Amino acid sequence: MASLNVAKQQLRTAMKHKLRALSHDSILSQSTTVFNTLKTFKPFVDAKRVSIFLSMPKGEIQTDGIVKHALISGKEVFVPYLHKNPMESPNLPSRVMDMVRLRNLADYESLKPDAWGIPSIDAATVHERQRIFGGPDAHHSESVLLDLILMPGVAFDIDPDHGGIRRLGHGKGFYDYFLDRHSSKAVLLGKKDSPVLLYGLALSEQFLSPSEGPVPVGPLDQPLDGLLLGNGEVKIPRK
Repeated sequence: MASLNVAKQQLRTAMKHKLRALSHDSILSQSTTVFNTLKTFKPFVDAKRVSIFLSMPKGEIQTDGIVKHALISGKEVFVPYLHKNPMESPNLPSRVMDMVRLRNLADYESLKPDAWGIPSIDAATVHERQRIFGGPDAHHSESVLLDLILMPGVAFDIDPDHGGIRRLGHGKGFYDYFLDRHSSKAVLLGKKDSPVLLYGLALSEQFLSPSEGPVPVGPLDQPLDGLLLGNGEVKIPRK
């Protein structure tokens, strides 16, 4: 496990330097390409309840247009919200991620950037919102599951042996733990046969060629159902 963590951190450092060299115009252009691909992409078009990450200002696909389009299209749009884990245990992370629903376009546009420049949900409004795991003040969230999650990442590639799409995250494990809880909730609701679809959104520079790879993954790292790239390509796992 120690060697895996070292390999992941080394790749994150290398990608940080690689992405830092990208111009703002290149990132915006690639983001527009991904957005245009998504607008007619069947898994996105068919999804009623979708989670979309809200972007950092640099180094990744910008999702502002995607969020607005999804809201205008009538989708239920959920965005990440980080908070203290109410279940205290040395075996569990101290901070976890839930997904909370945006009310409408005006609600989204009212979000204020956090210290990283990411638009963020005001903690004072969370108790009023529908969210995936809810809480004592959100009983209306008990039966809510996502259809599709659009995920960020640092680096991606395709496993040459199994054909799966591998993702390297930022190292906090927020999505890993969220997906595990989402899967458990689906089982409790009797919906384990309709798993949430996982699609990554990435700049073309974040997809590693065989000579640059591999993306190191462990047993908790879930393969993706697909990856949309800034050059217009859509990567699908090989069967």
